Amino acid sequence: MHENAPMIKAQKREKLGSRYTARVREAGGLPAIVYGRGKEPVPVTLEARESLRLIKKGEKVFRLDFPGTKDMDEGQMVLLKEIQFDHLGNNIVHADFARVSLDDRVVVKVPIHLIGEAKGLKTAGAILMHPVSELEIECAVKDIPEFLEVQIGDLDVDHAITAADVKLPNANMKLKTDTHAKVAQIIIQQEVVEVKAEAGTVAGGPAEPEVLTAKKPKEGEEAAAGAKPAAGAKPAAGAAKAAPAKEEKKK
Repeated sequence: MHENAPMIKAQKREKLGSRYTARVREAGGLPAIVYGRGKEPVPVTLEARESLRLIKKGEKVFRLDFPGTKDMDEGQMVLLKEIQFDHLGNNIVHADFARVSLDDRVVVKVPIHLIGEAKGLKTAGAILMHPVSELEIECAVKDIPEFLEVQIGDLDVDHAITAADVKLPNANMKLKTDTHAKVAQIIIQQEVVEVKAEAGTVAGGPAEPEVLTAKKPKEGEEAAAGAKPAAGAKPAAGAAKAAPAKEEKKK
């Protein structure tokens, strides 16, 4: 129930643009906009500290403390529709709110709380997967739940709980999330064994010993540069042919 939705202070913003919204944040405000119910959108500034505390807590419906303006009713009820983060994705820098009444039907995302310890986790190597952490539902504003409880005590290995298995707390609520979406699942984690190359091996197989095809000369028996090959020996492939020796003229 949201008859006693938290109240947050709001003030109309007269100047728009990134330069002015940056100044608003520096002064401790949260830039926001309020729209819907056939009225013109109204840019507002919220008190950042309290507003962000409530948003991070999971609150979705608020009443605006908005004195001295004709654009908004005092105590106007609004629904948080969207939040924008900075370029790092860490800090909330802007919020969008829609005007609502308690009986309006809206589509909202509600977080899931897993309750209990799955019996499948007693199996060696078993881990709990939680692919979907919130469900999108349609319901009246006054019926928006803070969270949805899902019991997982009987969940076993290779079994899963889908969105269709989650019992909604009110018969007038309608599930909008894909019914096949997995809320919880137990799987066996596959161990990845890294095989390191053993010493003395190379890629593709063990290293082969070096084969010596020629007898190494003994110390002091190094072949002199330009020495002629032994009689009958063929020159090495690609070697330059020696120039023929000139005959000595007879005197």
